[in-house]
Amino acid sequence: MTTVAAVHGVLPPHRYPQAQLTELFAKVCLPEQYHSLLGRLHDSAKVATRHLALPLEDYLGLTDFTAANNAFIDVAVELGTEAVAGALNDAGLDVGEVDVIMSTTVTGIAVPSLDARIAARLGLRPDVKRIPLMGLGCVAGAAGVARLHDHLRGWPDQVGVLVSVELCSLTIQRGDASAANMVATGLFGDGGAAVVLVGSERTAARRGPRIVDTRSHLYPGTERAMGWDVGSTGLKVVLGVEVPELVEKHLGDDVRGLLAAHDLAVEDVDVWVSHPGGPKVIEAIQSELGLLDGQLDLTWRSLERVGNLSSASVLHVLHDTLEARDPAPGAWGMLMAMGPGFCSELVLLRW
Repeated sequence: MTTVAAVHGVLPPHRYPQAQLTELFAKVCLPEQYHSLLGRLHDSAKVATRHLALPLEDYLGLTDFTAANNAFIDVAVELGTEAVAGALNDAGLDVGEVDVIMSTTVTGIAVPSLDARIAARLGLRPDVKRIPLMGLGCVAGAAGVARLHDHLRGWPDQVGVLVSVELCSLTIQRGDASAANMVATGLFGDGGAAVVLVGSERTAARRGPRIVDTRSHLYPGTERAMGWDVGSTGLKVVLGVEVPELVEKHLGDDVRGLLAAHDLAVEDVDVWVSHPGGPKVIEAIQSELGLLDGQLDLTWRSLERVGNLSSASVLHVLHDTLEARDPAPGAWGMLMAMGPGFCSELVLLRW
């Protein structure tokens, strides 16, 4: 089975309290009559601080998609390079040992893709296999781990790296007073992460939990629940109010189905690693699965400290879990995320 050898999260250095970010968005994007509603929506996100790709004052100069996307490429490559280098160092591996690199992002466009640019910066081998993922959004952290696991099952002697960078602040939309835009600007932050996975025959770097199984579920008729509308101003968020209801309707059956395939139940899972989609989504997960208070404490803490980092969020929670938890050998874990499609991705772990 594939093993999680290391997880390394990164954040840009520009950190601000939620109230300051609310003030900026109100100033840049909304008429005054919406400011009070914006404040209430941002308060309800339960986010205390977030990191931004750029210093706060620089956002006033991002007047078009070209400027925002150029900033995305510059910062994303820097953060992604830092994340991959850190993860390899934590795993005790050299850059020359990487056989495949997968990148995921949904907050900017880069061709060549981020993985190619990061490979050049770090000096990965010229024959490294590259797999760029685009369009998966928040689910991509879990989906990337699952798809890299699929690759390593076929190449069990190889080392794979997943790198995620999401700079949500650079998608800011001026003049958009939609509820989705106001909610998103209070919820999403900027950051990245990298995960090193090793195949079953690479014993030297095996440290973390093993990946036992994965499950994907794409829910028909839910395409407008989450995503982007792409236009002349860039990436405009689509965020439906039905997302927590979709979690309540589908996720529990998905989780229980994967566990049942291994003669397990929800009560047998010792470690839960969940994407922090937002307060209502986390509450829906807790309710549907019957989780006790504290079982998603690291997910709640990540939301409060850095906001929702889209695909990078569940990887930050995974890092925090590996740092804070010390499960007994044989303990079971579940990594899970949801995202545009609407869809879910589950990864069954065992220590």
